[in-house]
Parts: sequence; structure tokens; C-alpha cells
Amino acid sequence: MKYGWHAAAFAVLLTIANVIVFVTTRDSGSTQSGVTRVAEPDEVIGQELMMALAQAKNFHHKAKVYMTDGKLPEATAAVRQILSLRFPPNTPEADDVRNDARAMLAKLLVAQNQLEEAMRTVNEGIAQSPRESFFVANLHTVQGEVHEARALAYDTSGEKAKAVEERHAAIGAYDKSIKINEAIQKKLSGGK
Repeated sequence: MKYGWHAAAFAVLLTIANVIVFVTTRDSGSTQSGVTRVAEPDEVIGQELMMALAQAKNFHHKAKVYMTDGKLPEATAAVRQILSLRFPPNTPEADDVRNDARAMLAKLLVAQNQLEEAMRTVNEGIAQSPRESFFVANLHTVQGEVHEARALAYDTSGEKAKAVEERHAAIGAYDKSIKINEAIQKKLSGGK
């Protein structure tokens, strides 16, 4: 009798599960109750997209390992490989992966004092983005960080007026990022 209540509880749970399945299949209006429905092609992520996403994830992890080891050129090369991946056309996931990679690449370039290439990388990502997203907002944030790095370089070289311009441009980039994120949050909360 030690396990008697376990068996009774299991029987009750099994009965409840069967009732739920019966009610669900009956209420779904399906004439094929109990038949597994195969997903339509437009309901699933294609294998080509899944492979590209998996590759991007691996290159991203590889870059992180190189960064941990202080090997910034190798990390930069790994991130560039993400940008060279072929994705199926018109997939928002591809845009997001590319924008995330561009942001990471720009930060790596800033760390290597390649400020102009970092800014070009961010600007290309912003220009090529067909929609606003968290990742586009992040590109604007990184754009602000690049402006700040340029301001520091101008301060160091004694070009104070250019440094002030870069700091103001950084604020503009941060404001754009904030605006995009607020619009996305508003949309996600039903416009409230």
C-alpha cells in the first residue's frame, strides 16, 4: 500500500488528460479527430534558413572565444563570416542576424581603433534594414558608441570642435535608438 496513492493519482491524471484530448479534438471542428496534421510549408522554418542560423550561431560563438583570448583580428574574421552567409531571400531572421553581426563587428573595429570602418559597418547595416527592430535600434546605439570613440580621438588630438560635434552626433544616435525601442514596446503592448 506504500505506492497505492501514487497509482490512484496517476489514474486520475490519465483520465483528466483523456478528457482534455477528447474535448479539444471535438471542439476543434475537425472531422479527422485523432489524426496528426502535417504542417504546411509556410508554417515552418525552412531547412536552408535553419542551416544559415546554425552557422551564424557557430561563428558568433567562435568570435566570442577569440575575444576572450584577446585575439581581436580572429574574432573580427569570424564575425565577417556571419555577414558572408547566404540566407533565403526576404527572411526577417537574416536581417536580424546580419544587424547583430554588424553591431558586434563595429565594436570589434572600435577596439582595434578602426573607427572609420566601424562607422561604415554600422551605417551600411542601418541603410540596408527594411524594417525597424531591436537589432536596428542596437545599430544606432553602437553608432553612438562609435561617435563617442571618435570624439575621444579628436579630444586627444586637440580638435575640440570636432569632438563636440561627435558627442552631439552620439546623442542623436542614442535618441534614435530610444525612439525605435519605444515604438516597438508600444506596438508589443497593443499600442498603449
